Amino acid sequence: MNKEKLVIFDTTLRDGEQSPGASMTREEKVRIAKMLEKMRVDVIEAGFAIASPGDFESVRAVAQAVKDSTVCSLARAIDGDIDRAAEALKGANSSRIHTFIATSPIHMKYKLKMEPERVLEQAIHAIKRARNYTDNVEFSLEDGSRSEFDFMCRITEAAIASGATTINVPDTVGYGEPGEYGAMFKRLIEAVPNSDKAIFSTHCHNDLGLAVANSLSAVMNGVRQIECTINGLGERAGNASLEEVVMAVRTRKDIFPVDTGIQAEHIVPTSRLVSSVTGFPVQPNKAIVGANAFAHESGIHQDGVLKHRETYEIMRAEDVGWNANRIVLGKHSGRAAVKARFEDLGITFDTQDALNQAFAGFKDLADKKHDIFDEDLHALVSAKGAENMEEIYLLVDMEVCSKTGETPNAKINLQVSGKNASAQAEGGGPVDAAYKAIESVVNSKADLLLYSVNAITQGTDSQGEVTVRLERDGHIVNGIGSDTDIVTASVKAYLHALNMLASRKQRSHPQRDGV
Repeated sequence: MNKEKLVIFDTTLRDGEQSPGASMTREEKVRIAKMLEKMRVDVIEAGFAIASPGDFESVRAVAQAVKDSTVCSLARAIDGDIDRAAEALKGANSSRIHTFIATSPIHMKYKLKMEPERVLEQAIHAIKRARNYTDNVEFSLEDGSRSEFDFMCRITEAAIASGATTINVPDTVGYGEPGEYGAMFKRLIEAVPNSDKAIFSTHCHNDLGLAVANSLSAVMNGVRQIECTINGLGERAGNASLEEVVMAVRTRKDIFPVDTGIQAEHIVPTSRLVSSVTGFPVQPNKAIVGANAFAHESGIHQDGVLKHRETYEIMRAEDVGWNANRIVLGKHSGRAAVKARFEDLGITFDTQDALNQAFAGFKDLADKKHDIFDEDLHALVSAKGAENMEEIYLLVDMEVCSKTGETPNAKINLQVSGKNASAQAEGGGPVDAAYKAIESVVNSKADLLLYSVNAITQGTDSQGEVTVRLERDGHIVNGIGSDTDIVTASVKAYLHALNMLASRKQRSHPQRDGV
C-alpha cells in the first residue's frame, strides 16, 4: 500500500524555547538545527524573528546553516512581523513564513478585542503579504480547538484562497480530546471546498497529557503535518514529542496510512543535545529517549527478552540511536580525531583559537576520566557558554570541606573584572557554602529558581552536569557547568549564569502570543 508523506515540523527552537528558562544562544540553535537536519526533519521553525534582535539573528543563522530542511519563522498577522520574518529567512535554501491569528471567541473578545470579520480581513491580508516573499506560507488558527466551526470553515477557505499552503489548527491550550479533536479535522476537511489545495497540520500542547494522542488522532482524520518538539519541550506542559510521534507511526505501520522520512537513529543523540543545551534532564521513564525506555527489571521480562526480543520490546533500541555513534575518545586521541567527532555532532568552530580551547578542555577532561563519550563533548561546548560573552567572574581556585558532624564550609578565590577577590562561607552542604561565598563577593541580587544535577554518562567517573537557573528583574538565565567534581561543576554553572546576567545575555519570555 502506498503511504502518504507525513511532514514533521519541529518547533524546538521556537515553542520549545518558550519553556521557562530554556533560552538558547544563536550558536546553540544552529547546533540543534544541524542535528534536526541530519535527522531529516522536513521543517525547522527557527524562531520568532520579530521577538528580539537575538531571535532575528538566530533565525538568520539557522537559515544560512541549514541546506536540506525548510527553515521557518513565526509571525503574527502583522505587516512588521511578516517583513521581519522574510528578512531573517533571506539566506535559506527553502523558507516558510508561519503567520497566525487567534480565532476562538474568548481570544478574539478578550485578547485581540476584534470582531470576527476584522480577524478574517487581517488573516487574508497577512497571508497575501507573506506570499510576496515565499510561496510556502502556513496559516494557524490560534486556539483552533476552541473556535466556532462555521468561522473556522470561513477563515480556512479564505486562507487557502489567499495562498496559504498549510493550515494549522492548534490545540493551543491542551484542551482537546483525541476523538473530538480528530473528528474536528475530518469535518473541517470535508466542509471546506478548497481543502485539497493545502496540507492540514496539528500543533498540540500537553496540558492534559494528550498532545501525542491528539496529534495521531488528527493524522487518522486527514492531517498530514505534525508540529512537535524534541523531548516534548514547550510552553507550560510542553508540546507533542517528536520522538513519540515518529516512532508511533513507524512502529504501527499497520494502522497509520503515512510515513515520515525521519532518520530515527539520530533521535537519542538529538535528545541528549537538547537536554544539554536547555539544562532540562530527560526523565528516566520518558518514552523512546529516557534512560529506562529499554531497560527490563522484572525477571519475567528479562527472561522473555533474552529468549525473543519482541516478547517485551516493540522496537529496537539501536533504531532510535541507543548505543549508536559510540566512538570513544581518550587521552591519546589527537586533535584531528577530536575535531572530526565534534563535526559529526554538528559542532564547528569559527576560529582556530576556539578549536584550541575546546581541545584543551577535552585533554583536561581526559586526564580525569578514561573514556570520553559524545555526551561529554556536548557538555564541554554547552558549559563554555555563548561565544563572545564577557567573563566578568572567573574561578581561580576553591577549597571545600564537608565532614560528618561539622558544618560544611567553602573558600573561594575569584577574579572579578580582572581583580582578585576571596570569600569564605558556611552552608547546609558544600554547594550551598560555595554559593554563599560567591554571593558575598558579587551580591548579584538574583533569585535561584533551579539547581539541577544530571550525570552525563554512566560510571562513577562520569561528569556531572549542573544547571543553575537565576532570575533578576524579570529576566531568566540558565547557567551550565560540567566537571567530574560535582561541586566544581556547580560553581562553574553558577558563575556561567552570573556572567550571562552581567553580559546582558538574558532575555525575557521569547513570546507571549503564539500557537
